Amino acid sequence: MTEKTPSPGGAGTAANDGSAGDPAASRPGGQLAGDRESIVVPPAILAQQAGWAQPGDAPRAKGGTKTDEDAPQIFASNVRKTDTSEAGYDENPPGVGKLGVILGTVLAVLLVGSGITLYVVNKDGSKSDASAAKPDAATTAPPTPSAEPVPPIKDSAKVLPTITGDFGKKADIQVPGETSDGSFVVKVLSEGTGPKVDKNFWTSVDYTAKDWNTGKDIPSSYDNNGKPQIFQAGTDALIPALDQAVIGKKAGSRLLVVAPPAAAFGSQGKADMSIGAKDDLIFVIDIRNTSAPDAVVSGTVTPPPADFPQVKDNGKKPAEITPVAGAKDPTELKTHVLIKGTGPAVEKGEKVVVQYTGALFKDGKVFDSSLSKGQAFSFPVGGGQVIQGWDQGLVGQTVGSRVELVIPASLGYGDKGQGDIPPGATLVFVVDILDAGQG
Repeated sequence: MTEKTPSPGGAGTAANDGSAGDPAASRPGGQLAGDRESIVVPPAILAQQAGWAQPGDAPRAKGGTKTDEDAPQIFASNVRKTDTSEAGYDENPPGVGKLGVILGTVLAVLLVGSGITLYVVNKDGSKSDASAAKPDAATTAPPTPSAEPVPPIKDSAKVLPTITGDFGKKADIQVPGETSDGSFVVKVLSEGTGPKVDKNFWTSVDYTAKDWNTGKDIPSSYDNNGKPQIFQAGTDALIPALDQAVIGKKAGSRLLVVAPPAAAFGSQGKADMSIGAKDDLIFVIDIRNTSAPDAVVSGTVTPPPADFPQVKDNGKKPAEITPVAGAKDPTELKTHVLIKGTGPAVEKGEKVVVQYTGALFKDGKVFDSSLSKGQAFSFPVGGGQVIQGWDQGLVGQTVGSRVELVIPASLGYGDKGQGDIPPGATLVFVVDILDAGQG
């Protein structure tokens, strides 16, 4: 998908358990060197810029579409997040501070006032007041749901669209003359032989889509310059028509999805795509690939040249990197493909999902690895969210590849260093490219 062809899932990145989370906080090697400030951007603004949300969109129920009420995201931060407890509080708070004293004083006054009020009421309570016993309807009425709940998934319905075409190509969708019965349908048209999609699995899909009510096409990943949609399944990162539909299905499968408004854009519809508030949508989804959060690539290894650090594969543990004795620090980026993947080449601007191990060129000491965390890392290539050596070294590499990058300090953390990375250090990264697409 390109900027001109928005994805059907909406903007935002999952932040549930198992997700990649804040790219600034989890960046390989830590935050980029330099003086930067945190920029807090509400997801509503991001979604509107991406063309998948409207000003004033209502909050959603769990499983619905993303809304303005979601927590803001932090970009370009040079400060790591403070360690917090499971409850979300600092483990060792330094003190309550002035604000805490003020709030404590206010709370004490309120509590004393409440006690006096209760005493007066009880003292005069001998005279019954029928009206006082009546609850206030305005305060006791249950809250009105902000969005319709997503209906349960079915595998059939009274009337379904007719689908023709093969997996991997744009589908032909024939809309029935009858209206939809409102069911949320996920039907397997052809089953693949790949791994099954589970919650939190990184999944990439191609799709064809149509509005049942109007018969109009919705932008497809198969359109010109379209890209597969990549996301973590079951994390509410996209509309339920994609996010929930793929769970339990195998890679290589083609699915028919009929999504009522509650499983798509909710009661607000999608005005900029001419999708009405009551329109049912039709998707034909091709599941291209799926990867567990701790997945690694496999294949025939081509050993690196003699002047490259040698790499020992440790499966799902950080790779062992042995430096070249007496080697001088390079002044330019050097790359070597250890395993050649058979997927498409990574393009600038695409979101990639990778596993990595980073070590110092001088002594092979590992300073960071996604494999130690059991979580793949994702970022847009060429977006400046990682060091320049990554942005430059991964463009053009194919999905499914394992690449060794030798990165001079000028394309890494420079003269300032970062954490366990000393100033002026040359770095070695072993990177597995699990998948790529529009995110």
